[in-house]
Amino acid sequence: MKMPARKPEVVVVGASAGGVEALLGLFGGLPAGYGLPLVAVLHLPDNRESLLPDLFARRLALRVKEAQDKEVLQPGTLYFAAPGYHLCIEADRSFSYSREEPVHFSRPSIDYLFESAADAYGAKAMGILLTGANQDGAAGLYTIKQRGGVTVVQDPQEAQVATMPEAALALHQPDYLLSLRGILALLAELDSRPC
Repeated sequence: MKMPARKPEVVVVGASAGGVEALLGLFGGLPAGYGLPLVAVLHLPDNRESLLPDLFARRLALRVKEAQDKEVLQPGTLYFAAPGYHLCIEADRSFSYSREEPVHFSRPSIDYLFESAADAYGAKAMGILLTGANQDGAAGLYTIKQRGGVTVVQDPQEAQVATMPEAALALHQPDYLLSLRGILALLAELDSRPC
């Protein structure tokens, strides 16, 4: 597999229907102390507290937590967006939250996160779009591509729900179209690179 020209400084990931299983499969193979910050938006109802950090922390070697307002991103940590809020990465590489209108009926929105990562990191952002039942994330992934970042789409044939990966493929040709196993191999290889 051809590697990106430069090592990204952040990995942003979006998923919806089928996403818990996909994210567990993807991040379950990464070691504690992984060298990049990982930020995930998973569509969930916004009327209750998210149990995702606890669920994932019990099953992953990575440090897992809900992103906090003004918190600076740290390598080796998987951050989840809080339910009911859009998660944004600011220019100083810290998080902020917004209650702006839902995007594709979703808050948090994958597009919102991806577009903010493209603004904050430019060509040093990597976006990964996984299984899901709407088009959220496709436009944001395209924004990452336009800013020179690396884009990855889960193979729709493997995705539990193909709508989200197919929406991304309809907008642009990603740098990588891979199975979850292939995406994990890519992330592991990137971590082993010095720069």
